[in-house]
Amino acid sequence: MFTKILIANRGEIALRVIQTCRKLGVGTVAVFSEADCRSRHVQEADESVFIGPARAADSYLVKEKIITAARERDCQAIHPGYGFLSENADFAARVVEAGLTFIGPPAKAIALLGDKIASKILAVRCGIPVVPGPQQPLSDPEELLALAEDLGYPVLLKPAAGGGGKGMRIAASRNELQEALRLAREETRKSFGDDRIFLERYITDPRHIEMQILGDQYGNVVYLGERECSIQRRYQKILEESPSPALDDGRRRELGELSCRLAREAGYANAGTVEFIFDESGHYYFLEMNTRLQVEHPVTEMVTGLDLVELQLRIAAGEPLPFAQEEVQRRGWAMEARICAEDPGRGFLPATGLITRYAQPRGTHIRVDSGIGAGTFISAFYDSLLAKVITWGDTREEAIQTLIRALNIYHLEGITSNIDFVNAILNHPAYQEGALSTRFVERHFPGGKADVPAPAEQLQYMVMAASLVYHNRQKVVRDSLKPLVPQVGVTRAPKGFFDYVVKSENDVFQIRLEGDPAGRDWNIRLDDRSFVVRTPEFEYYRRRLKLKIDGQFHYFRLQYTGNFFWAAFCGITRILEIYSPREWALARFMPAPRKDEMANVLLCPMPGLVVSIRVKPGDRVFRGQDLVSIESMKMESFVASPCDGLVEEVKVESGQAVETGDLLVTFKL
Repeated sequence: MFTKILIANRGEIALRVIQTCRKLGVGTVAVFSEADCRSRHVQEADESVFIGPARAADSYLVKEKIITAARERDCQAIHPGYGFLSENADFAARVVEAGLTFIGPPAKAIALLGDKIASKILAVRCGIPVVPGPQQPLSDPEELLALAEDLGYPVLLKPAAGGGGKGMRIAASRNELQEALRLAREETRKSFGDDRIFLERYITDPRHIEMQILGDQYGNVVYLGERECSIQRRYQKILEESPSPALDDGRRRELGELSCRLAREAGYANAGTVEFIFDESGHYYFLEMNTRLQVEHPVTEMVTGLDLVELQLRIAAGEPLPFAQEEVQRRGWAMEARICAEDPGRGFLPATGLITRYAQPRGTHIRVDSGIGAGTFISAFYDSLLAKVITWGDTREEAIQTLIRALNIYHLEGITSNIDFVNAILNHPAYQEGALSTRFVERHFPGGKADVPAPAEQLQYMVMAASLVYHNRQKVVRDSLKPLVPQVGVTRAPKGFFDYVVKSENDVFQIRLEGDPAGRDWNIRLDDRSFVVRTPEFEYYRRRLKLKIDGQFHYFRLQYTGNFFWAAFCGITRILEIYSPREWALARFMPAPRKDEMANVLLCPMPGLVVSIRVKPGDRVFRGQDLVSIESMKMESFVASPCDGLVEEVKVESGQAVETGDLLVTFKL
């Protein structure tokens, strides 16, 4: 086993590798950029090395800096994590040439399997079905148009190198194809330095299922089971589980054996993942092979009890696999939610800022892989992934319910995240039934909102949580104002109940609280239902609240100003306005505030760098027309015109750094 390794990555994956190395007694060296000088992975590694400016192209992607740092700190090996240089064959080869061990597959295997065209040819040779389409990249637009007509629309354009959904474009007609090809080439060139594109039939409603394999340096290869990764946005996964509800033991064995055959044929060693898509009829096709540790590897660890990072290290150190295929055991069900800095209500635009409050969920069968904490600044330079919440259960239902509870108490303030969006997916009836596809979010969450109404009981629970906190805060204020003098004569009996009116969007709730003097046990009437509620002590000023409602514990996240409460529970987020009956009688007749919309300006929707500007002063533009391209968190997004009119002034230029709310373009209407 190695005595010291360098981790060529950052964030939660760097911390994940550090955790296993600490268990094995292996020293760790972290690398960091200017933006990461105070990051957790730097603090927890045994040593750290500064490697340059914040931009990844000047730090984490500079091969010479990484290798030099490893040699100067007397490391024997480099673990690439995922992303950055993890699937770069040239980097893997240079590591070996420098006398170090690359903790991953051989450079030749990375080059072969990292090329989608070459890997597709290899899959065919191994007897694995592939999606219909040419096996060579296309550059002639006329040839591409002719092939698309033969395949039938819609078609999918994919980069020959790289992954993560970058450079992929769907064309539903001949008219869309040329523009889709231009955009695909442009994005894949920027992301991977390689603009080769190939064409294949687009499977309109697929499931995405992948198989985890392990191979040693002696030709032994085993599969550890599959992961269902169909819940995605922008071709990137946000929820994974193992096993898949779509596979039985026979199909699992079939996919596993084919995956091992592919790995052996490629001369593969270390951890890898073979990805498949399933069409509506259940037919499967080879998609690609990822030659690295996957982001979602923890769900495989939870159902097998194995430490995949430890196995990576042992294989790289020359040890044979410690078990045969028949010794691999899988038990129960595991779920993983990726927590990202993004706004689901605004097309999943990246979010940046300072994390001001942070508390991770804890409990039996709950695991959190996180690279953040209170005080962490999330910049626009790196991926939006903040953390992963992983849960386990004997059944799929148990794993889902445990993950729902974990997300209910995952407290993150200061930046916008997808915590409640992912929780809403888990609570959606279609997800709980296992009716999954890569179009799940598009179909069931248009505009980031669920296509089913919030369950009445969940809304009632939120109203009770907010009302109890509001009442007890008001009680503290009222009690503090009482004069400390003895009373003489007849006193009024203490009031035994308290009435409130709670408004949320178009819903109005009538609630009555009846509690004991200590304020912990309550009989609550909400509209026409009654509940027995018990509260813990000293929870009324916290952001997280635990209530026992009719014998069951539930967890809520709350923020409040005066009588306005923001509440989150089971994926539902609402602003609740709480009034006394007298206040409500006055408030309900007040006019709604006017919204002053700025229709003649284009504001920046996210922080990032301006990549390109498609208009100049005097140009006529139309509502919805793409005007400015902005790169943020490794994604390029276009900002569209909010109106029809003439461009009056362009306020930014290419290469300029911008923040949310900055003025981009003004118009004459």
